[in-house]
Amino acid sequence: MTSISKTSVLKADNLVIIGKSFKNKTEYGLTAEQVGYIEKQIADNKKLVSINQFTRLVFVVLLDDKKESAQQKELLRRAGNTVTGALNEHKKTALIITSTLDKKFTLAFIEGVLLGNYQFIKHRTTAAKEKNSLTTLYVHDNSITEKQLEEVHIVAMATCKARDLVNEPVNILNANDLANAFAKMGKDAGFSVDILNKAKITSLKMGGLLSVNQGSVDPPTFTIMEYKPRGAVNKQPYVLVGKGVVYDTGGLSIKPTAGMDTMKCDMAGGAAVGCLMYAVAKAKLPVHVIALVPATDNRPGFNAFAPGDIITMHDGSTVEMLNSDAEGRMILADALSYAKKFKPLAAFEFSTLTGAAAAAIGPQGIVCMGTVSDKMKNQLKESGARVHERLAEFPFWEEYDDLLKSDIADRKNIGGPSAGAITAGRFLVKYTDYPYMHFDIAAPAFLAARDGYRTKGGTGVGIRLIFDYFKNLKK
Repeated sequence: MTSISKTSVLKADNLVIIGKSFKNKTEYGLTAEQVGYIEKQIADNKKLVSINQFTRLVFVVLLDDKKESAQQKELLRRAGNTVTGALNEHKKTALIITSTLDKKFTLAFIEGVLLGNYQFIKHRTTAAKEKNSLTTLYVHDNSITEKQLEEVHIVAMATCKARDLVNEPVNILNANDLANAFAKMGKDAGFSVDILNKAKITSLKMGGLLSVNQGSVDPPTFTIMEYKPRGAVNKQPYVLVGKGVVYDTGGLSIKPTAGMDTMKCDMAGGAAVGCLMYAVAKAKLPVHVIALVPATDNRPGFNAFAPGDIITMHDGSTVEMLNSDAEGRMILADALSYAKKFKPLAAFEFSTLTGAAAAAIGPQGIVCMGTVSDKMKNQLKESGARVHERLAEFPFWEEYDDLLKSDIADRKNIGGPSAGAITAGRFLVKYTDYPYMHFDIAAPAFLAARDGYRTKGGTGVGIRLIFDYFKNLKK
């Protein structure tokens, strides 16, 4: 991970100048010809101008003040990613940022640099040669504190940890490995981690999780994480729930080969909430948070649960399982039922749950729905806008429950051919008795191609969203 620190010295391998406008200073070391070129590019409405001085690269990044604040921040994140790519090609290792902007814009640029510099090449034998050269970021901005730099670094680091987990294949990261990764993060950041094994899961009668696991040689895990600092702003805890299907074949309702190619990412919700715990604890946010991650792979082997099976869930209700590729809601239902014991202020659940959500809005945002207050929904949407993990709220009307009615059980695990993202959410809400928000991250959790600072593969979506929400809580 790229290191970051403040400096008062305007010397480094490369220079980035950020501002509302460009005014040359002698300490920039630019020739009259170079200044003229920069000014001409700016006059042509260019917001990112680069100069190659052979011994270093110089960038001028200007704020687009015709855009509103959230858009300006996103453009600066993307500029940070662009600059990072150029610096890595130039094989330099240090960067100075100078700024006369509001610090939120400078921090957004820095975030784009840190996230855009991510790589997942650990399994390549040529990794040492391919490693990005940018290792150090120096910041010259008196308005920014070391604590603020540390916070943006922590959130970026947590996001990249989630990317690492999502990008690992199942032969390296099974349910037990995922739980152990959370335990390691808990030890590092200072939150408690309790891993329940199959025997304990069985004693708790978590039929949803156990049924999905029936086709696997690897046992399931159920990880409980908690961070409870003194002086927390919330008396009741926030509960985070994340889907931890480390690989999804679809079970007996098996997916086509092309549909399985990226299914190592089906635990992206679990990775998000576990790494969010890391960020919250590492940054010492004054919020009491509990995270639950039910984990297993979904395979068609052994005594795999079959369409038509009746499953008794953790809360004692029954489900007619008609599609084993709708397995995520089965394990999440048990976790949401278990969460009742904590009497949550609210529960936020993240899952790569439905192709319907992905088809509806694509990777440009997160489908959400739930029963939390309108005030809380608006606060979440505001956080989503600030970090550019935007929320698209779907209707959550009770009439959709009719699509989940079963003739022989309390409900079935799939609805009809329409409103698939909503019926999945309506299935899950039945296991709650507290304010609940469902985030379907099926599309943005894993990208087939790079999108700026959102690199190819796992994105770590959801972490920055909820961290921003928690950071802005008040008593």
